Amino acid sequence: MSPEVCSGSGRTTCIEVKLQPKGHPLSLLKSVDTNPSFSPRESKALPERLIAGDPAFKTWPQDVAKDDLVHTGVWEATPGETRSIKGETFEFCHILSGVVEITPDAGETVTYRAGDSFVMKPGFTGVWKTIETVRKIYVTVG
Repeated sequence: MSPEVCSGSGRTTCIEVKLQPKGHPLSLLKSVDTNPSFSPRESKALPERLIAGDPAFKTWPQDVAKDDLVHTGVWEATPGETRSIKGETFEFCHILSGVVEITPDAGETVTYRAGDSFVMKPGFTGVWKTIETVRKIYVTVG
């Protein structure tokens, strides 16, 4: 079963995956709700990581696996600029909406928009600049 991706004028980008009943061979398949109806965890940038603006973050955690090492969910940030430090964490991101510029400490700025995907590997450090409120699906390992 492949995910259905839909987008267009006036429509929200979505990825739909059907969950099977518990005990069904496909019950290990987990949907990622890109527009969750439950309340997010809200936070602000850590003072030591804030570079510019006053970005606000919302996180909708949706799955945890492998003894709390793998996390999946949806994350949103308002415009602002912060230090991004991955430490030992691997993170896959798929941008659902908005625009972000990421500048590795030893590299060139890369711009990501809706539909783009990228990976930040363990040890990554750089600047995360949200240009337009960004919403992403994330999967972290570590």
